[in-house]
Amino acid sequence: MNGVTMKTNTDEYIWNALKEDITSEDVTTNAVMRTPCPGRAELICKEDGIICGLPVFARVFELLDETSLFETEATDGDHVKKGQLLGTISGDIRAILSGERTALNYLQRMSGIATYTNRLAKELEGSGTKLLDTRKTTPNNRAFEKYAVRIGGGYNHRYNLSDGILIKDNHIGAAGGVAKAIRMAKEYAPFVRKIEVEVENLDMLSEALDAGADIIMLDNMDKETMKKAVAAVAGRAETECSGNVTLERLKEIREIGVDYVSSGALTHSAPIMDISLKNLTPVN
Repeated sequence: MNGVTMKTNTDEYIWNALKEDITSEDVTTNAVMRTPCPGRAELICKEDGIICGLPVFARVFELLDETSLFETEATDGDHVKKGQLLGTISGDIRAILSGERTALNYLQRMSGIATYTNRLAKELEGSGTKLLDTRKTTPNNRAFEKYAVRIGGGYNHRYNLSDGILIKDNHIGAAGGVAKAIRMAKEYAPFVRKIEVEVENLDMLSEALDAGADIIMLDNMDKETMKKAVAAVAGRAETECSGNVTLERLKEIREIGVDYVSSGALTHSAPIMDISLKNLTPVN
C-alpha cells in the first residue's frame, strides 16, 4: 500500500477510526503527560504469521504527529515469528499513546487476514485455481482487508458494486429468469464489462451458457454436481466455486478444475494476529 494510495484512499478511514477512539481528548494520556515529550516504543510480534499493514500502522502516528518515524524491521508479506522485533515507532509520546490501539487494530486485523489467506492459498498451489475474496468485509475497512488478502497470496474479486456485474439469485428473481437477466445486463453495461452469473443447478448453468455469460459461479454445489458443471462448461466460460469454502473442502475443489474459488471467510472469519507495542520510553 503505497503513499499515494494511502493518502487518497485510506486517510479518511484512518481519521474516522481515530475520531471514534478520541471524541474530545485522550484523558488518560493528557493526565499523565502534560507537555510534549519525545519517546520510542517497540513493535513486537507475539505469534507466527504473515505481517500485513505496516504502512497503515505508521500512518496512524503520522496523522497524529507529523514528526513521528516508524523504523521497520519487516515488510508486508514477510513470514514473521513469535518474539520478533517488527520495528520501532518514535515521536511525541502523547501521539504514541493515543494512536496505539487504532494502529494495532489495523495491523492485527490485516495480519490475521493475510495469515489465514496464506493457509488457504497454499492448498491451491499448483492447481491453476485462484483464491478470491468477496464483499463480505467489515464496513469502512474494505480497502485494508482486500489489500491483506493480496498480501496473503489471494486475489480480489470485484471491489464494490460499481466494479463488475454479478447476477445472483435475487437479481435473477427480480429480472424474471437467468436468460432475461443476462440479456438486460448486456444491453445496459459497457461492452468491456464481463458478466458473471450465479447458478445453483445444471439447468440454470445450461441457460446461463446459452445466454452468453462470461463467468459462471457454481454456488453451493456438491462435489459431483460441480464436476458435471465444469465438464458442461468445457471452456465456454470461466468458472468460480463459492459457498461453504473451508480449508478441508479446498482439497477436493482443487481437483475439480474450476478457475476460481471465492471465500467470504478470508475477511469475515480470520482471527487477528497477536502483536504488541511495548517498552515505551522517553528519549532525551
